[in-house]
Amino acid sequence: MAKRMLEIVYSDKRIVIVNKPGGLLAVPGRGPEKQDCVTNRIKKMFPDCIEQPAVHRLDMATSGLMVLALDAKAHRDLSIQFSERRVEKKYIALLEGEVAGTEGGITLRFRLDTDNRPCQIYDPVRGKSGITHWQRLALEGDRTRIEFTPITGRTHQLRLHAAHELGLGCPIVGDSLYGSCRFGDPMLLHATKLSFVYPENGKRLTFSSPAPF
Repeated sequence: MAKRMLEIVYSDKRIVIVNKPGGLLAVPGRGPEKQDCVTNRIKKMFPDCIEQPAVHRLDMATSGLMVLALDAKAHRDLSIQFSERRVEKKYIALLEGEVAGTEGGITLRFRLDTDNRPCQIYDPVRGKSGITHWQRLALEGDRTRIEFTPITGRTHQLRLHAAHELGLGCPIVGDSLYGSCRFGDPMLLHATKLSFVYPENGKRLTFSSPAPF
């Protein structure tokens, strides 16, 4: 399999913005076969980078924008922005089926399914709340193009909110965990916008990347 290319969208002495291809891990997993990832590639490209530069993650199957910090102060500043929900993120997805309505919000409590890792399951009692705003952009045959704005950042949040009957009831095309596709098919979910305040100087930076589908 050809090595997936990692596009550098922006870089300076403190941060790096990348356009992650679908199928590339954001951070290393367990075992030698799971060491090729965004963070390890960035550490090779930027030798002075801190040991753990990732400020947030994208699922392996998700493509799009990620920000990484090259120094500890930038990492701390950006991590606080993420935890306080001051980072604006938007995603484009193509969903299986026709979504009724034009926009709305989804709030579901879910948690890890310990019997079927890494899947998440709806659990109104023990789950943690995930909040997503969505807007229907277009109907494309028997599929729907959606813009997601996640307010929280739970694991698999958009995938579960798309697929679950209490969400949109239409899984993301290519989602092998919550949809009907085969494992290995590309998942059509792309982090298209990322906006945050640059560490320490107070200037808001906004980056965009069009969905490749």
